Amino acid sequence: MKGKIGINTIVRSVLALLAGIGWSSLATAQVTQTLRGRVLDKESKFPLTGVTVQVADVGKGDLTNTFGVFRLAGIPVGRHTVRVSLVGYKDALLNDIILDAGREKILDVELEEDIRQLTGVTVQAQRTGEARNEMAVVSARQFSVDETNRYAGSRGEPARMASNFAGVQGADDSRNDIVIRGNSPQGVLWRVEGVSIPNPNHFAIAGTSGGPVSIINNRYLANSDFFTGAFPAEFGNTVAGVFDLKLRNGNNERHEKMVQFGFLGTEAMVEGPLSKTSKSSYLATYRYANLGLFNKLGIDIGTQAVPTYQDGFVRFNFPQKNGANLSAWAFGGTSTVDILISQQAVKDRNIFGQNDRDQYYTSRMGVAGLTYARPLSKQTFLKTTLAVSGNAQDANQDYLFLRKNGSGNPIVENSRYVIDSLRPILDYKFSEVKYSLSGFVNHKINARATLKAGLITDLYHYRAFDSVRTFTDITAVRFTPWRMRWNTNEVFALVQPYVIYRNHLTDNLTLTAGLNALLFTLNSHSLSPLEPRAGLSWDLPNRQKISVSAGLHSQIQPIYTYFYGNDLRSQTGDNQLINRNMGLTKSWHYVAGYQRLMGQHIRVLLEAYYQRLFQVPVERERSSFSIVNSGAAFSRIFPGPLVNEGTGRNYGVELTIEKFFSNHYYFLITGSLFDARYKGSDGVLRNTDFNGRYAFNALFAREITFRRSSLNLGAKYTTTGGRWYGPVDEPASRLNQEIVYQNADRNTVQFAPYNRFDVKIDYKLNRGSTTGRGLTHTISFDFVNVLSVKNILSLSYAPQPDGTFIRKEYQLAFLPVFLYRVDF
Repeated sequence: MKGKIGINTIVRSVLALLAGIGWSSLATAQVTQTLRGRVLDKESKFPLTGVTVQVADVGKGDLTNTFGVFRLAGIPVGRHTVRVSLVGYKDALLNDIILDAGREKILDVELEEDIRQLTGVTVQAQRTGEARNEMAVVSARQFSVDETNRYAGSRGEPARMASNFAGVQGADDSRNDIVIRGNSPQGVLWRVEGVSIPNPNHFAIAGTSGGPVSIINNRYLANSDFFTGAFPAEFGNTVAGVFDLKLRNGNNERHEKMVQFGFLGTEAMVEGPLSKTSKSSYLATYRYANLGLFNKLGIDIGTQAVPTYQDGFVRFNFPQKNGANLSAWAFGGTSTVDILISQQAVKDRNIFGQNDRDQYYTSRMGVAGLTYARPLSKQTFLKTTLAVSGNAQDANQDYLFLRKNGSGNPIVENSRYVIDSLRPILDYKFSEVKYSLSGFVNHKINARATLKAGLITDLYHYRAFDSVRTFTDITAVRFTPWRMRWNTNEVFALVQPYVIYRNHLTDNLTLTAGLNALLFTLNSHSLSPLEPRAGLSWDLPNRQKISVSAGLHSQIQPIYTYFYGNDLRSQTGDNQLINRNMGLTKSWHYVAGYQRLMGQHIRVLLEAYYQRLFQVPVERERSSFSIVNSGAAFSRIFPGPLVNEGTGRNYGVELTIEKFFSNHYYFLITGSLFDARYKGSDGVLRNTDFNGRYAFNALFAREITFRRSSLNLGAKYTTTGGRWYGPVDEPASRLNQEIVYQNADRNTVQFAPYNRFDVKIDYKLNRGSTTGRGLTHTISFDFVNVLSVKNILSLSYAPQPDGTFIRKEYQLAFLPVFLYRVDF
């Protein structure tokens, strides 16, 4: 029997480890590092000359040269605040810039021209957290790599980090799907360098946007944007939210390396110059899973199966003449898990699969692209990306027939079910290859007005095969013949042109307006020729701002749902695609926000929103089904014929109180009250599965600094309303060998509220000299659900010796996530 690791043992080990290595950092010479980078005009991306870049707390500064480049050597390691200023532009105030001995810090700063300086009006500096996208008016936030590392329970992943923001909540502990303002997680759009990408997670399921472990590694991300509603016109094919990710370049002056061992994998990264003359560079990472080791130590990962995965990234960057830049990049991963219920004990749980069959599952995902960017003049900037992406899921399942006693209940010997036989019942493989071209031109008409126009085109090649058989007599072990539900090999396209115009109407009032269009060539019902978006931002005295925004948004359905056929006569029969003519889901977003900066480091943000969903796919026959409830589980949907006749509405209010990192501490408090409901084809207004009604997060961290090291102590508390479900239809569940809920009473019952408390401990030790070359050791412990609260996840079908079959599945219990990293 596996021994469980107790929390007291782990805490004592952590304290002993920190004490053992901490004393060496108290009495040695100060270690310094180089801070350098570029400063560009935000709209034209043209380099700015003569910009003052100053490390405020150190008193050192530099001016950018004709290429917009600055360099500050000899900056002490630790946290700093950097102010970037130029006459005629808004100042940029960059909080919480961290310098380590083992790695140079390279900043790419974009300044926004400010007409108010020309009229003598006092200008408030742009601050950390404001979206990089200048067209965003509300519900947008920039996030950094440091933030994904900082938040307790985030495991270094963008999605789990974003679940701390107002209006955002995680779907469950076992996955990083996020629910944004009550919307399905499948509505979240992931973009990298301007192109949409497939689900960037290991063990991805068709129709979802999340998974247990992210393929994307925060180590190669630059500062990126996250949107929760009323997106600018350049973002189409989403009704829920957007991750707009940017990739960073490798260090173009010196070679740097990193190795890391931790709960989520063994990892290595290298970067450096390809040519110091041309300033070209490379960056590469690789990670391999370690979960088998931790499973043997008795750490609960949600299943007795041992998932395996690996992922990697590479980027080559080639500066060109006239300020142009060409980069080639690629990332991807593969993952496999065999959940063998036939070899497990009765008490073993499997929140990643079903309890009545052996399951073999493999998923793969990858993206490769070329990005070219060039300032055409001091007013105009061009950027385009050509990419190819692919993803695939491959699964097989064997049903377990259990030996039963005279009462019909399963027989158990030595804590295991007695297996009568294993019979194959499912075999499927879905694959998608997508060729993408994205480009835009940004033109600064004058100091007040900017015009941006672009086009995004995706060409899909989709193949799907799914064969299944069901029981005719489970007692006599009789099956129907194999039947294909998917048998598809098709090509189609998604085209999205857009245009955005921004104008400073007055010194304090800014208008942003745009149009997006969407054409999906698979059928004639998927055209949205005109999607207007507009927003106003009004700067008030005392560092206050009021913003309003509205827009029409649309989204295609999960690709696999278009090709589902439930009427195949044989394995070679005609596939009758009952959902091929589905149209777009559409949604109107209305958002109003109020923001105030209090003091130097505290921001208060209040937002209210209303979202009206329409043309949502629901079943043609009268039922409670709606696609708004899908996209947050390890399973596909198998609906009857779908029609775009469903509706929904989400509304709520959100509050954010954030203290930026200063005086060695920060905090973030977010809360939201909301209501998310929908109507299926039966016309009944119901709670969506995700209508928890409320969500609250409180994060706090304190940094204790020594001369060469720092200790960060952080904590996070989360509570949300429980998920909704309905009474179980027991006869139908026994017949189908899976949980079937009563249709009429769907989502009338709610699980208990979700509560979780996380603790994070980071210790960082810098070793080196005043030359800027050194090593940084980082030891991090992320104690997830440190109180082992039993939060309900779902109900599962699990036959028991006493004849019952309904079992409550719980979220992850206490999970210690640790890593040790060396940068050099």
